[in-house]
Amino acid sequence: MTPDWTLPTGVRAHCSERAGGISVPPYHTLNLGDHVGDDPRAVQENRRRYAEVLSARPVFLQQVHGRGVVRLAADTPDGAEADACWTTERGVACTMMVADCLPVLLADMQGSVVGAAHCGWRGLAGGVLEALCADMAAAGARSETLQAWLGPCIGPEAFEVGAEVRDAFLQGDAQAAPLFAPHGEGKFLADLPGLARRRLAALGVDAISGNDGSRDWCTVFNPSRFFSHRRDRVSGRFAASIWLA
Repeated sequence: MTPDWTLPTGVRAHCSERAGGISVPPYHTLNLGDHVGDDPRAVQENRRRYAEVLSARPVFLQQVHGRGVVRLAADTPDGAEADACWTTERGVACTMMVADCLPVLLADMQGSVVGAAHCGWRGLAGGVLEALCADMAAAGARSETLQAWLGPCIGPEAFEVGAEVRDAFLQGDAQAAPLFAPHGEGKFLADLPGLARRRLAALGVDAISGNDGSRDWCTVFNPSRFFSHRRDRVSGRFAASIWLA
């Protein structure tokens, strides 16, 4: 899919879906994850096809649900341990692999720097967006000059969490309580894109497009379009990328 936002001149973005690759079930078909048990040869071909669609080189990180940020250069290899990245280099695509977590793409309005973050609940509560925006600011992209796109993720009808997840967010933002709907004893349904929107707004990022929490964006409820670890347990990964053309 092409993200539904107005990008600055020279900035491109793309989000894959599960069709278009060669992986066999349960990874069918465009699995981009090399850490989920799929045939490495299939993953390599899928990544080649993805890069061909982008006409850029996607850099695949080792994502660990943290707040680490890496700056991508033309020679940055795959496998750096981080959950966010940014670049000013042309033809290098900041890329996040997901299968329920939320990919967030960022671009400054001048089209000089782009970034991406992997927002599971741990990374989001732990400050990965704050860390990414701070690093991008060092390159001149202040938060008020950024626009964001939120990709597909597990939606608020499917994301059941425990009280510890709710507490992790409310400790720093008590007003986020309505984004956790009670769902049985000690359980809640969490609105992950809603939480990300609050974090971005608090940073001064007002131009936010993409995932609005509706079912069409939910990885769990759209099995023909998106991989979902929560739904399938054994699952491939799709990706969202942003780059300077």
